[in-house]
Amino acid sequence: MKRKSEALTKRFRDITQRIDDAKRKMGRVMQTAAFSLAEVQYATGDNIGYQVQESVLKARFQIKAKQENVSGVYLPTFESRINEDINDFKLTGLGRGGQQVQRAKMVYTKAVEALVELASLQTAFIILDEVIKVTNRRVNAIEHVIIPRTENTIHYINSELDELDREEFYRLKKVQEKKQEAVAAAEAEEREAKQAKEAKEGDGHAVSTNVQLSESTIAKEVENLAIQAEGGDGDVLKETEDDVIF
Repeated sequence: MKRKSEALTKRFRDITQRIDDAKRKMGRVMQTAAFSLAEVQYATGDNIGYQVQESVLKARFQIKAKQENVSGVYLPTFESRINEDINDFKLTGLGRGGQQVQRAKMVYTKAVEALVELASLQTAFIILDEVIKVTNRRVNAIEHVIIPRTENTIHYINSELDELDREEFYRLKKVQEKKQEAVAAAEAEEREAKQAKEAKEGDGHAVSTNVQLSESTIAKEVENLAIQAEGGDGDVLKETEDDVIF
C-alpha cells in the first residue's frame, strides 16, 4: 500500500509538471490564435463563422479516449487525431483572405490539441488527487492503528504462551520431584524390611546357639555325676536318686 502511494505521488508530481507546461503552452497558442482570428476577420469580414458552419459537414478533428493503468488506478487519457480524408473547409476564403484563413485553421488546430492534452492531464490530476488522499489515509491507518494493534496482540499471545511454558515446566518439575520422593520412600521401606529380616534371622541363630549350649552343659553335668558315682561306689546316685530324673 505504501509503495502504491509512492508510485501515485510520483505520477501526480509528473502530471503537475506537465499541466504547468501545458498551460504555458496553451497561453502562447491561444494568443497566437486570437491574433490569427483577428487577421481573418479583418481580411474576410465578420461572416467567416457562418461560412465555416455552412461548409463543414463532418468533423475533421477527432478525439479518442482510452485508459491508462497506474498502480491499479485507471486514468482516462484523450488523444487527438486529424482525419486527412475530410477537408470540407478547403474552399473557405478563396475570395479573399485565404492565407489568413489557412493559418488560422492551423493555429486553432494546435490550440485544440493543447486543450485536449490539458483536459486529459487535468482529469488525471483530479482522479490521482482523490486516490492519493484515500491511499494515504489507509496507509496512516495501517501504520498507526492496525500494525500497533496487531503487534500488541502478538506480544500478548507470546506472553501467554511463555506463561504456559513456565507453568508446564513447573508442573513437570513437581511431578519429577514427586516421583523421586516415591522412589526414595520405596527404597527406604525396602531397606527397613531387609534390615528387619536380617535382625530376625540373627535372633533365631542366637536362640539355637543358647539351646545347644544348655544341652551341652546338661550333658557335662550328667557326665560329672556319673564319674562321681563311679568313684564313690554309687552313694552319690543313691543319695540323689530321688532328685535326678532321666
